[in-house]
Amino acid sequence: MAEGRIEIDTGTSELLCEIRDRVAVITLNRPEARNALSDRLTPALRRMVKQCGDDPGVGALLITGAGSAFCAGGDVKGMGASSNKAEIPFEERVADLRTKQRTLTGALMAVRKPTIAALPGPAAGAGLALALACDIRIAGESAIMSTGYARIGLTGDYGIAWLLTRLVGTSRARELMFLSERIDARRCETLGLVNRVVPDAEMREASFALARSLAEGPSIALAYIKDNLDHALKSDFLDSMDQEAENMVRSSRTTDHKEAVRAFVDKRKPAFAGR
Repeated sequence: MAEGRIEIDTGTSELLCEIRDRVAVITLNRPEARNALSDRLTPALRRMVKQCGDDPGVGALLITGAGSAFCAGGDVKGMGASSNKAEIPFEERVADLRTKQRTLTGALMAVRKPTIAALPGPAAGAGLALALACDIRIAGESAIMSTGYARIGLTGDYGIAWLLTRLVGTSRARELMFLSERIDARRCETLGLVNRVVPDAEMREASFALARSLAEGPSIALAYIKDNLDHALKSDFLDSMDQEAENMVRSSRTTDHKEAVRAFVDKRKPAFAGR
């Protein structure tokens, strides 16, 4: 183990996790299958999202994929071999999927720390939903996105409809879901699906640098900012302002705020302590 780097046992080689400079780097590690979700990878990913989200030593989560893909979503080949699922009662399958969704993208959305998706290549289906559930997405120039579901006669899961509608609007969300087209990185940036596009060779370094800068930030204020943004999705303007007023006063009482003011006066970088 290198100095400043803590390797986390995920329970499977299909998912890697390490903590560096307060950043939890979670890597989907099935490059031979474009990091498609599997019965080993997905439960481990759920565990790591919760564990790293709860870890006070982690200031930000960075999710990426090994090799030249982010995540191809569900393993389509595996779907053809799962005919026994048809024997499971409808209500049981629905309940199972609801639980799986809430404990993956649902849990990721609930993390009160900055979350970044680093896309070296394709993100499709549930893999796209995973990326969209992160706060910020950084894509390499070779990255592409596709909803993918309609191409295999499915409707979408893991919050894809909700996430797309709020990111790109009703009309674009319908276009992306109905057509399942492959959208290149530059168009993804134009549509608002990714925040930044960088050269492929710089993607991982740029993503980690961003995650590290957020991990070094005022963690209490960042958590309240996420609360405000989430609240704004379901409230009117006056209610949203009321929420902001409460969190503004809360953050003004923190040690981090006082440190930031001193650092501003001293013309130096603040040293936040999460208090």
